Amino acid sequence: MAANLLIVESPAKAKTIKKYLGADFEVLASYGHVRGLVRKDGSVDVDNDFAMKYQVIARNSKHVDAIAKAVKDADNVYLATDPDREGEAISWHILEILKGKRLTVNKTIRRVVFHEITQSAVKDAVANPRDIASDLVNAQQARSALDYLVGFNLSPLLWRKIRQGLSAGRVQSPALRLICERELEIRAFQSQEYWSIHLDSHKSRTRFSAKLFQYQGKKLEQFDINNDARHSEVLASLNGHPANVVQVEKKRKSRSPVAPFTTSTMLQEAGRKLGLTADRTTRAAQQLYEGIDIGSGPVGLITYMRTDSVALAAEAVTEIRHYISKNFEADSLPAQPVQYKNKAKNAQEAHEAIRPTSIFRTPEAMKGFLTPDQFKLYEMIWKRTVSSQMAPARFDVTSVDIEVGSGNLFRASGQVLTFAGFMAVYLEDEDDAEDEDNARLPVLEQGDVLPVDRLYGDQHFTQPPPRYTEASLIKALEEFGIGRPSTYPSIITTLKDREYVLVDKKRLTPTDTGEVVNKFLTEHFTQYVDYHFTAKLEDKLDEISNGDRDWIPVMQEFWKGFHKQVEEKKNLTRAEVTHEALDEACPKCGKQLTIRFGKRGRFVGCSGYPECDYTRNLNGNAEEEEVEPSLVEGRICPKCGGGMVLKNGPYGKFVGCANYPTCKHIEPLEKPKDTGVTCPECNKGTLIERKSRYGKLFYSCNTYPACKYATWNPPLAEACPQCKWPILTLKTTKRRGTEKVCPQKECGYSEVVTPPEPKA
Repeated sequence: MAANLLIVESPAKAKTIKKYLGADFEVLASYGHVRGLVRKDGSVDVDNDFAMKYQVIARNSKHVDAIAKAVKDADNVYLATDPDREGEAISWHILEILKGKRLTVNKTIRRVVFHEITQSAVKDAVANPRDIASDLVNAQQARSALDYLVGFNLSPLLWRKIRQGLSAGRVQSPALRLICERELEIRAFQSQEYWSIHLDSHKSRTRFSAKLFQYQGKKLEQFDINNDARHSEVLASLNGHPANVVQVEKKRKSRSPVAPFTTSTMLQEAGRKLGLTADRTTRAAQQLYEGIDIGSGPVGLITYMRTDSVALAAEAVTEIRHYISKNFEADSLPAQPVQYKNKAKNAQEAHEAIRPTSIFRTPEAMKGFLTPDQFKLYEMIWKRTVSSQMAPARFDVTSVDIEVGSGNLFRASGQVLTFAGFMAVYLEDEDDAEDEDNARLPVLEQGDVLPVDRLYGDQHFTQPPPRYTEASLIKALEEFGIGRPSTYPSIITTLKDREYVLVDKKRLTPTDTGEVVNKFLTEHFTQYVDYHFTAKLEDKLDEISNGDRDWIPVMQEFWKGFHKQVEEKKNLTRAEVTHEALDEACPKCGKQLTIRFGKRGRFVGCSGYPECDYTRNLNGNAEEEEVEPSLVEGRICPKCGGGMVLKNGPYGKFVGCANYPTCKHIEPLEKPKDTGVTCPECNKGTLIERKSRYGKLFYSCNTYPACKYATWNPPLAEACPQCKWPILTLKTTKRRGTEKVCPQKECGYSEVVTPPEPKA
């Protein structure tokens, strides 16, 4: 056995590092956490300075045994788990297990930390070991104890007062509150009508549009023209007047690049730009960090992906600037390196932003070694890093005021990119952002008289705030200081797994269960789902990790108030939690109606139940009585040839085989639309239009499950001219318009059918 043993968390990382350290080192993986709190009440002793009872995690016991065996034969043991609080705690747990087995005698056991898995970084870390940082361990222990105490005290309350199997988390609950409060805003929103007035004109062959912003000498506010009659009146007063250019303003503006990625900004941008969930992004980033075989063995392609820092190492900046100078025009490289400052409060965890370990490993060179998710994420990280050290983009901006009748001014604006700068490489997306005004304008001069091609009004209605996407929820969590970037994916995954939220068109919508749980927590545990309280607690945990605060007083302060509140709420009845009184009398008996929560969600029922059994759906329809399933004409079961009947399930109406339970075939109520395109995989069935569980359309073979071929985009009965695959698909995006694309990703063929609409 080797005299030196290095312990990391994952086997992929172990394989990469083993290549760098050679035969003198044995490298083993702990496979993540090695110990966890005993999953029963009393594992955190609140009366004994919150002493915690740990046990080896069963699934990792064999890996712990392998580590213990290797330690016996090693002289030097290096604990090289991840460079954050959680990684520090894992190293501490490994050390505690070894102490318990009396394997630390005459051994040198030290902690090593590296933020990228490259040969130089790993060797430098091993050459400069340190002791385990007790402050980081204490902060992680406090976090675990808090989560345990909240979960083991609130969850049983939820079981008794609402339904078995529910849970509440210290950070998960404020996140659920954000989603539910947004839903309440949407329901309470009252749309308002307003109109905008536009002028279409042209000069030479260039057409453009202008918008009325001043009417009869007064600046127009949003609701000044708020109905059709007023809109018609304004148009009538403008008709017949010439259009005169009264002012032309030209100026230059610049746009600076954004900082390289932190964990939070990477998760947000991957959701917006790549359509990846936080969980998929984290998984792909972990793989890129731990090491990818690029032909000469595994190499870590990015630095550590759990970080709040926007700083770049000096040697990395030198390398990036060298790349820019060799591959872009001279003006693209600023005279001095671009410096960024952290916006995140208590930025910690790692010393650098997320960046490629070498900027010379271009996405194109790495593509053949990466999965689609890995490639998309690596390309985005690479481009963001390069662009962050490039010069600002420059624009010529023109604003033209056109008078149509005295005191009535229309404005047309446009901008022309004169120098791409960083935008030649990367442009950040935004949540629910309106398109910038990039319209092309002809050369206009003050005094020009323009033709009035068209005067018209556009009717608008104010829109409610949009539901959260994963990206916008992460942004809100970060702004409130709730949780930490490394916990965001698990927060969102937990909300989805518990069925507290559903994802509909990439938007997070609370379920009935989620709303009832949130109502219970916000009404009865207000302080503990309060955004500011949660953020302050996170600040205290950060202060513990920095050595500025002791963890036990923090725990005592929290537990005293929380335990008292839990005890007080044990006397609540289920009705107090799940019933919501309505200002409406029961049409059957005259007693008050209430919104109640049952096994199929929320509904309206009589407060006189069980004496009165009146119920109706929340949408106002009386509950249908159970009736015999009715036969659907023209529908035959493709499995057994029996009739198909209309049924009602927890997710609405559907069509099922009349021979159930002998035959369990079911179909959607609306018969799937047949595209008539032959399935390219089995050449037997045809592709039909279906809906996913979240309502998104896709196209799959009608012989399913015999053939499982499917595609998201509408299919075309045209062979790919490049790879000869039997079909093409139609893909529509804002950026590229509608194009024919080959569904075979490795092919990459595309042909524009309809270009994107020009930005107004």
